[in-house]
Amino acid sequence: MSYYQPFQITGFHSCDRDLGMRLLRGSDELRPSDNPWDWLGPGIYFWEQNPRRALTYAVEGAQKQQKFSGQIKTPFVIGTIVELGKCLNLIEPGSINILKEAHTRLVSMLRESGAQLPENKGANRQLDCAVIRYVHESNKKLGVPAYDTIRSPFHEGGPIYEGANFTDRLHIEVCVRDPATIKGYFLPRPVEKFNPYLTKEFNN
Repeated sequence: MSYYQPFQITGFHSCDRDLGMRLLRGSDELRPSDNPWDWLGPGIYFWEQNPRRALTYAVEGAQKQQKFSGQIKTPFVIGTIVELGKCLNLIEPGSINILKEAHTRLVSMLRESGAQLPENKGANRQLDCAVIRYVHESNKKLGVPAYDTIRSPFHEGGPIYEGANFTDRLHIEVCVRDPATIKGYFLPRPVEKFNPYLTKEFNN
């Protein structure tokens, strides 16, 4: 079941400066990530309303602390407007139930075939990715319209104080499956805060 979300969000993407400038000039496009560890499955990932976290991630990428190490030489943050459209919005109960049911069916299918169920191990979230992929594959077989986007909160990092449910890297991620939902790119302001390496080199 697709839930239409008739609103837009502001997203931020971590990338290399050269790519960011090409996006602003309109001479390039973001390409979907399609790795077995991608938490929300294949798509283009954005930090919702979080340019500071996008910059941190870009810096970590340039320092080779992330899986895409080598793709970022100069950290850069590109802003975008995304229309959620048909969204698997994991902040509401209906979407959560879809994932629960998909997991149950996936486990049953793999048991019957003798295949091993993927596991989540730290930042390598192969189980979650497999469940999301199963949702997409099932919808396709049933003729259900594909999701344009997936949106979910993510508890990352450690608790901000003893006993807290809040983590120091808590954020919302948006995975865009249909690039047509990306309505445009922009340079986040204040520029010197979110793109400190716009006019200078990054010294790792």
